[in-house]
Amino acid sequence: MFDKEKKKKDRGRFIVTHEQKLEKTYGLGALHVIVDTVTGVNYINTVGEGYSGLTPLLDGRGNVVVTPEYIGCGEEDNISD
Repeated sequence: MFDKEKKKKDRGRFIVTHEQKLEKTYGLGALHVIVDTVTGVNYINTVGEGYSGLTPLLDGRGNVVVTPEYIGCGEEDNISD
């Protein structure tokens, strides 16, 4: 599901792992799955003409989806506790 080459090339803290165009918006909208490379948390980002949104991606039980294989593959960021 995840493109390993993209993982190696992208060195930002947040990596887009999936992109889907929204056809019913005449090509003006899209959904992205974004992974935080420090925490491994997955987010859904919606974008379109004049709107956007960001929310954690949840599994079937309502738990936040974490992708451990992406932890540490981005830039070194300092997170204060």
